[in-house]
Order: sequence, then structure tokens, then C-alpha cells
Amino acid sequence: MKSFFFALLFLFSCFLSYAQTPKTLNSAEILLRLKKLNVLGSVLYIAAHPDDENTRLLAYLANEKLYRTGYLSVTRGDGGQNLIGDEQGIELGLIRTQELLAARRIDGTEQFFTRGYDFGFCKSTAEALQKWDKEIVLSDVVWVIRRFRPDVIITRFPEDSRAGHGHHSASAVLAHEAFIAAADPDRFPEQFRKGVKPWQAKRLLWNTFNFGGNNTQSDDQFKIEVGGYNALLGKSYGEIAAESRSQHKSQGFGVAAQRGVAWEYFVPVVGERPRKDLMEGVETTWMRTGNNAAPAPLNIQNKVNDIIGSFSAAHPEKSAPALVNLYKQLQETKGLNDYWQSRKLKEIAELVVACSGLYFEATTRAPYVAAGDSLSINIQIINRGGVAISGKVVTPFEYSIPGSLEVNNPVQFSKSLLVPVDAAISQPYWLEKGLDGAHFVVDNQELIGLPESPAAYSVKFSLNILGQQFDFSTPVRYKHTDPVQGEVYQPMPVVPALSLTESPTFIFTRLNQKPAADIKLSVTGLSSTVQKASVDYYQYVKQKNEWIKSPVLAGQSLSLRKNEVVSYLLNPATLLERTKETELGFYADLRSGDRATAQQYTMRKIEYGHIPAITYFYPGKVKIINEEIKTVGKKVGYIVGAGDKVPEALQELGYEVSFLGYPEISGGNLKGFDAIVVGVRAYNVNKWLENVYDVLMNYIKEGGNLVIQYNTSNFIGTLNSKIGPYPFEVSRGRVTDENAKVDLLDADNLILKWPNVIEEKDFDNWIQERGLYFVGKADKSYKHVFAMKDPGEGLQDGSLIVCNYGKGRFIYTGLSFFRQLPAGIGGAYRLFANLVANPNFLKTDGTAKKE
Repeated sequence: MKSFFFALLFLFSCFLSYAQTPKTLNSAEILLRLKKLNVLGSVLYIAAHPDDENTRLLAYLANEKLYRTGYLSVTRGDGGQNLIGDEQGIELGLIRTQELLAARRIDGTEQFFTRGYDFGFCKSTAEALQKWDKEIVLSDVVWVIRRFRPDVIITRFPEDSRAGHGHHSASAVLAHEAFIAAADPDRFPEQFRKGVKPWQAKRLLWNTFNFGGNNTQSDDQFKIEVGGYNALLGKSYGEIAAESRSQHKSQGFGVAAQRGVAWEYFVPVVGERPRKDLMEGVETTWMRTGNNAAPAPLNIQNKVNDIIGSFSAAHPEKSAPALVNLYKQLQETKGLNDYWQSRKLKEIAELVVACSGLYFEATTRAPYVAAGDSLSINIQIINRGGVAISGKVVTPFEYSIPGSLEVNNPVQFSKSLLVPVDAAISQPYWLEKGLDGAHFVVDNQELIGLPESPAAYSVKFSLNILGQQFDFSTPVRYKHTDPVQGEVYQPMPVVPALSLTESPTFIFTRLNQKPAADIKLSVTGLSSTVQKASVDYYQYVKQKNEWIKSPVLAGQSLSLRKNEVVSYLLNPATLLERTKETELGFYADLRSGDRATAQQYTMRKIEYGHIPAITYFYPGKVKIINEEIKTVGKKVGYIVGAGDKVPEALQELGYEVSFLGYPEISGGNLKGFDAIVVGVRAYNVNKWLENVYDVLMNYIKEGGNLVIQYNTSNFIGTLNSKIGPYPFEVSRGRVTDENAKVDLLDADNLILKWPNVIEEKDFDNWIQERGLYFVGKADKSYKHVFAMKDPGEGLQDGSLIVCNYGKGRFIYTGLSFFRQLPAGIGGAYRLFANLVANPNFLKTDGTAKKE
């Protein structure tokens, strides 16, 4: 059992750090960790999404109280909005996962997740638990509790409507039930086969709040002052919290640092009520590891105090011998609590490395390696502190380091290994089998809860430091030098030999009564060894409820270099004859010598400067849109907002899209655009839009057609007339039921009649929601076109407003076209085509003028 927990806990630390520049500790950080050796308490914070966590409290618990502190987010934030790019859904979840890990590296805490998927804003606890499949997500929370063994569990939200979001309140319900279930041996007993035991935390508290116009705090609640200054870190916990929270860049959550007194308030939910201290009734010293009458725990505690007392900031290597002796004593002591014994052995081992000035890394010069290729790994190890160190590499190859490591003299060597042809590609573990409703399918119990997958390859060192054997593991990273950023370390994934890409994303079978465009199937070589090959391409066809492969291109000869692209054009008419399904998928069988692989994936890489590069794979598909769609006009200007894929959707409809910024608009030469579309949250992120208000209004007045998508009210306040020709306000109103009935309020409005006749069925099959940030109050000059509501609520008529102004038209809409169009919802395309169609093209007989 002890070896299991030691391996497990060391694995956790690797997962949390492998994508970053190798971490080294300065003397202040070493001293803080030395002090942490004598603290044996833990706290788990639970909420629903990335950015829900109280970073100030987490920073205080981890760095002032020195507790092992973790944050369990039920979801990865997949259903939120994106302020920095156009990624949505699982791609946004991948980004927000890394933003949470970046935050945790700053505030010193650990990160966990369940299998729950963020399916978007919801208004009830029941809906969230039902869509997540409550027992599955509850079992994950129980698993994390049993694995982490928190003494205290804290929730961010209450279990009722004060939480403000169904996911929020559901996370509190799950925490409450998991607090009880984790201690019950009859609940989720299959977990015990993986080494965990029932665990009873001491108490569950709700961390009350005062934000969003909702103050749930009061002076009679249990409270903690958390605004202190940590001299070793040179920052207050408010400053650390601001830096941590500001990693949530996709959500626009950059915040100012807070300094000075700050209180956190708590309400007991279950368990013993605290009076003066969060850990009342919990032994947080070494005495909790064994029998109080035994001298061993007290002896260990005293030795730690001695190491702290003699620590030299200028010469931390002088503490290495005492730490090695402490490690040896703790390892040999019998009868101690196995969890804390394993945990502290890991912490001591890390401190031995830090005090010794030992540095090691495993890198490669390639950003990825294809299955079947050779991987060259460069090893560097250097003893900068001068203590006696020797040893060897034991996996993935064996190499004995010659003699002892000399002081400050790096040992460098390279070894190559062959990546098996059938090696698993580096897919994030929760995406391997995808979604089942609103939770990810993960069969490997030991992966559940982890923030990310293990590194594709790691190098294990077996080192003798001052006579004691230690095992360390470091992931193989891609290392390169960037002329701006300098030395950069990134994850090194295993990829397939080929990447398939299909375009266009959608096939419109009835767009302007024209035949569907050809499909371009592009093949990108990812392997450095597969150059001459034969490939058969297949189309997936569904027959008798099973997907089978139907040949498309047989025996295609390839001479494909790495990163080279070869493309084929496919006639969609032939492909569509084979299936009545609304998606086309493709598959490739590759043969090169003795090497045979099958491939259906497209490789996707997401890169932002504040997080590691993200690589994942998805089965490429072409969606078939059979609805009749008519478009009017050719040239559309697009003002980019926070990021969306609406411009691509317009291009697929056949429009020529030009991107407009301040220089293009301020010049006032907009007459050439049949319509101008403004991206989501554009007024939130582009302050210059206020300065071109008159230009845009003049564009409308002279016959232009301006379509503005949703903006958030909390970032820009009352919009009034600085967006539209007449005043209106954006509210927080939204309809989250994607199947909500839509009433057509103004049947004669051109938006509903031309060039496509809009009916209720055009709102079928929408995803996640109808819309958000609807218009509240509006000038009487505006027409309200639709009304809709969530169950149990009143009708809302602010999803789309329209008015004529001069010779042109203005539209503001909160309908979530930014979700529906990339998802290929035919009715959404028909409606959006109507919004883009300039009324000045309409002839009196109802047909379009020649463009």
C-alpha cells in the first residue's frame, strides 16, 4: 500500500508540471517547503467550473497554513464563452484546463476534475444532475475525496438558487453527498480494488460570498483573516490570488491585486462546527501518523525543526545530508500512517533535489513523434550543489552515468528509441471515448480526477544521493529557442503517421439551387519514415445501424514527406448516394513496407502564450445540410470580437468576407459592403468601436445592413445609443433550453420572410441554448421578432430586435449563432442568411435584385 501511494503521489506532481519549464526552487521557496514538512493537514475546495475557485483562500491555505490544498472542478468549463479565440466546446475545455493548471502553479495548490461536461448555463440543480448522470459524477467526487483524503471540504456555492447557476448549486449537492458517501464502505465499493479506503472528512463548510449583487456573508459566521503578507514569497495572499485568477484569460478574468486585511466567511454544512480554527479536532502534526505514545512522530518533527533552524539561504546544499537522513528514517519507520508517510517521503525527496542544486531534463528537438518513428532523447543532468551524486537512467533505456557527478559540470548524452507502430496517440484521456450525453466516458479508474494525461514518454533516473537511493521521473519535452520568448519547453505528443482533413466543413445540398461543392480530402504526412506508401480511402456508411467502410479511393500511391500535404477532390453526389446520414466520415489504410496503420483523425494544435501548446485529435467529418437556403448579396464586412467561427460560416454560404478594424472603418468607405456583421462581445473587447459609432450609423443611413451579435452587460454596462441608432439596454436574460418553443411575434417582418421563409422548425436541433444576453429595455422604434422562455419562466422577447434607419437596417441579436452555425444547424443558417440579406436588394415582386 505504501508503495502504491508513493507512486501515485509522485505521478500527481508529474502531471501538474510536465508541460512547463522545469521547476527549480529558490532558497525562500525551499524554506517554505521545509516548514510544510511539519504540517499534516489537507483541504479540498469544490465548485463547478474553472474560475469558480476562491484563489485568495486557496493561496492562504497552501502557503500560510501550509496544508495540502486542492481544487476539484466538476467540469472543465467547456460550455463557457471564449474571450481570446474562437474555440468552443471541448476545445475551450482544453484551454480552461490548462489555465487552471497555470493558476495552481502560482497559488501552490493541486487541481482535479470529474467526468462532468459543461453543457452551458442551466437554471436548476435538477437539470445539471440529470444531464451529468448524477451517480457517475458523484462517484468521481467520492473517488477524489478517497484519494486526496481531505480533513476539511469547502464548497464555493450553496445548494439552493443563491448559487446563481444550476451547475453551481449541483456542485454543492455533490460535495455534500460525497462527504457522506466517501466514508460509506457500501458506496462505490469497486473503488477499493484500486487501493483507496473509505474516508471521513471532519467537516464540510460553505465559503459564503459577496459578489454579483448577492451578499451571503454575515458577522455571525465563522471567519478567517486571509489577507496576510508572506515574506518568503514577497507577496500578500491577495496579490498571489490576483496573479492566479488572471490566468483565466479566456474568460477575461484579469483582476487587480488586493492588499491588506481580508476576511473569508463560512457556514457549516455537515460535520463538526468549527469555533476558532478551520482544523479544530484534526491533528495536523506528525503525531497523527502513529501511536501518541511512540517516540517516532515526535522525533521526526524535532528533526524537521532542526533542519529549518540550521537552513542556510546562501548554502541550501548544507541541509541535504540531514534531509537524506530524515528520508531514510521515515522510510524505515514502521507503523506510521501510510498516506502521510508516502506524502512526506515525496516532499523530502523533492527537497533533497532542490537543496542539492540537482537539475535534470529530458528533451527532444522535434515537436512531436509519429508512431513507428525514431525518437531521439537528449538528457542533461548537472550537480550544482556539490553533494555526492551518482546513478543511471533506467527507463525508457538504460544508461549508467560515468562516476560521480562533478560540481557544476553537466553530463549530456542522447539516446534514440523506436516508437512502436501501434503506440497510442497522445489524446487527452477524457476525449479518447468522447461524450455520453453530458459526461465523458473514462474507463480507467486511476485516470479519473487527474487534470491531464501522463506524458507520452518519461525518463526515469535511479540516483544515489549521499548514500541513499532515490527514483525520479521527468517527462520528455520538446525544447526549442524562440527569438522572442527565448528557451521554450512544450509537451511532446505521439501522433499518427497521417492527419486527414476534409473541407468544406459542411455540404449544402440546396444552397441557392446550386449543386454541392466538391469535397477536398487532404492528407498531411506526420511521419519522417513513411515517404512512399499505398493508401486506401474509405467513406463511413451506416447500414443496419452499424458503421461500415465503403471504398472511395483505392491503391493511391503516396510519396509523402513530413509536413507535406496531398489533396484529392471527391464528388459529393456519389458519396451522398450511399447514405442517408447527415455526416460523412473518412478513413485511411496506410501501407509502407511492413508497416500498416489505420487513420481517421485530424490533428489539431491550440497555442496561446500563457499556457502550454495543446494537441488533440478528432475524427474529421463533413456535415450534410439538406435545408433549402437562399442568400442575397456577396460582400460582407466582419468586425471580430472575442472570437467566433461565424466568418467561416459566411464564407461557406458563398460570401466574400473582409475583416474590418479601426483603420478600415474610420475611413468611412463602407459602401461596398452589402452587410456588416459584428462578432460576439466585440463591444466588450474593442473599445475603439465607440469612436466609430457615427461612421457605422451613417453606413446604415445610406443603405447599409448592420448585424450585431451578443455583448455582455457586466463588461460594458448600459449600452444605450452607442451601439444602435436608438437606445436599448442589454440584460442578463437568456434561454438555456435549446428546445424551447419559439414564437414568431412579427410574422410580416422581412427577417422572417426573405429570402428564406422562417418557420418554427428552423429552430429544431439547436444545441446548448437558444441565446444569451437578450435585450431588456428598448426604444419603441425597435421591433421584437421572437419570444421564448425556459420552463417555469415568463416569455422573453429580447433575443432579436430590428429597426429601419434611413435607407438601411439595424439588427441586434442574442441568439447563439456563434454556436449553431459551427454545429451545422440548417435552420440557423437560413435565419442568419436573412439577417445578412440587405433589404435594398429586394424588388417589389419579392425577388432579389441582380447583385
